[in-house]
Amino acid sequence: MGIHLASRRHSLRAAAAATALACVAGLGTAAVAVAAPPSPPPSKSTAYPGSVPPWAGSRAKTGIPLSNTTIEGEIYLGLRDEAGAKALATAVSTPGSPQYGQFLSFAQWKSRFAPAPADTDAVVNWLQAQGMVVTGVPDSGQYVVFRGTVSQFNNAFQVSEQTYSFEGQSLIGPDRAPTLPGDIAASVSAVSIDQGRMLTRPDNVVDGGDAQPAAKTAPPPVATPCSEYWDQKEVAVPPTETGATSVPTVLCGYTPGQIQAAYGLGNGVAMNTTAGTGQTVAIIDAYAAPTMAQDANQYASLHGLPALTSTSYRELLPPVYYDQALCGQPSGWQGEEALDVEAVHSTAPGANILYVGGSNCGGGLDLAMSKVLDGQLATVVSNSYGYVGEAVPSDVLLGEQNNHLQAAAEGIGLYFSSGDSGDEKAALGYTSPDFPASSPFVTSVGGTSLALGASNNYLWETAWGTTRQAIVTQSDGSLAYAGPLPGVFQYGAGGGRSAAFDQPAYQAALVPAALAGGKRVSPDVSALADVWTGFKIGYSPITNDHSLNSGSYSELRIGGTSLACPLTAGLMASAQAAASKRIGFANPAVYQAAAAPTAAMRDVTSPAHAINLARAYPGQTYVATLGLDTSLVATSGYDDVTGVGSMTEAFAQQVAAQH
Repeated sequence: MGIHLASRRHSLRAAAAATALACVAGLGTAAVAVAAPPSPPPSKSTAYPGSVPPWAGSRAKTGIPLSNTTIEGEIYLGLRDEAGAKALATAVSTPGSPQYGQFLSFAQWKSRFAPAPADTDAVVNWLQAQGMVVTGVPDSGQYVVFRGTVSQFNNAFQVSEQTYSFEGQSLIGPDRAPTLPGDIAASVSAVSIDQGRMLTRPDNVVDGGDAQPAAKTAPPPVATPCSEYWDQKEVAVPPTETGATSVPTVLCGYTPGQIQAAYGLGNGVAMNTTAGTGQTVAIIDAYAAPTMAQDANQYASLHGLPALTSTSYRELLPPVYYDQALCGQPSGWQGEEALDVEAVHSTAPGANILYVGGSNCGGGLDLAMSKVLDGQLATVVSNSYGYVGEAVPSDVLLGEQNNHLQAAAEGIGLYFSSGDSGDEKAALGYTSPDFPASSPFVTSVGGTSLALGASNNYLWETAWGTTRQAIVTQSDGSLAYAGPLPGVFQYGAGGGRSAAFDQPAYQAALVPAALAGGKRVSPDVSALADVWTGFKIGYSPITNDHSLNSGSYSELRIGGTSLACPLTAGLMASAQAAASKRIGFANPAVYQAAAAPTAAMRDVTSPAHAINLARAYPGQTYVATLGLDTSLVATSGYDDVTGVGSMTEAFAQQVAAQH
């Protein structure tokens, strides 16, 4: 049973959506405030305690959802030989191994490791017998995505779904371990029946998105015209920590030419238009913007990139969108889509780009990923999204990892952004890297702040971690800071020690033991992420999430590890093209190349003194301090903000040269 993803026209999408809503509406009728308690589980049932989300505790419980509320679930089937799949994924990805580069076809993966088709069919049949609507099954058969009402979930899985408060959202989740009948459970490794994955968001930071409410007409205390390059313009400010009374202004957003110069693809004047030729980079996000192809070509024409054609840019889109409010709406993902496409096109301008949209930010993203893997449609996949830390049921993390193992076995490199909230302690109460970037079988991309000079020359980088303090006008008209510098943490690259995954062999030599503690540490590499020194993108913003009407094309500055990830994916695709070689899962080669004396990545460390920038909004001016990322610290060698260091095309080619 395959996934149905197809190009969309608005009228067809509307019709499909209406049909889907009618089907979902048929799942339940009367709106009952209190669900009936579930009947006792059958005597031969199997419970899944590792499928309860960590946030579903009694202290977070806020109530009981309406029994006819529709939610999404996902059942993961175990691989036939999980240990063998991990061993193979490691062997084909590790330079020096006799099996290095001997990747499997999808048919070979399916026959050796995927669940037996009869087992997947049995899960589908059981779900349908419970009244569920199955919305997707990949060709691999490794999981089943479905939808049903709270009442149906309670009866089928012998739970009582509750509402819980987590991350400012009201989420539905089970009050106990879900169960399955023994004959079904024999092939099932995990059951996801909560809404935690609907908090998956793009890891981007939009210019001005963090501004505090202020009168639109109020002038800022200090105007800050943006700079085209580092320190092109300065403004007077109250004395900083270093005693400086003037600081550079925020960057306008680096252009593709500047990005190519920064990472060694060209000089920024004569554009490199062929790097990446012969490669296909897939980009996965939720939903899709109706104007992406036109926007990308307008952007390309304005910035010296080659035009995208019907061959070099394709889309595979879902016919129906689900969970738009929970997932942040198509408009909430549009900037991410534009960023991903335009960043990849900047660092791999000759590569083909395949955009695959998910029907939502949960199981829809899995189905989009499987479409790429099962069809072997790309050599590199950029994924600029993540969960809140690893706050997903432990069994579900392992179920998700099966896709990563499949990609590694097939020689497809998966790149994930490491996150934009530092160590996540503010959200979770404990430190955690973000998943999926924390998986040992993907490449996690952290972030930096980047300074280029007037000649597009590289000046410096520091770890991405931005704090800021407001400038206020005092009663006597003088300016002062609202509090001590460096102020309040705003955002920074994610990373740190995983609680779920043991240390992979490729990290043992370079990751300090005190940092790892025997566990996987994220990220692996890094690139530009700081929005204050960010990247300029362009698109026609969606003005109505129902009709998908769009406004006029405009450009803005953006950042986040959502930027670092596609930049890195494009650099790796260009290196693969130059080497006429598929790297696949890159981490073993990345760490081997980084250990060489001539390694060409840039070792990023914390700044010796405060680096400040000024940025004004209506009625407000802030001074930011760069390089301070919560408890994560950039040091010489490997660190949990920038990994082995910042990417360059020269380093990507060194990675590709491993054998």
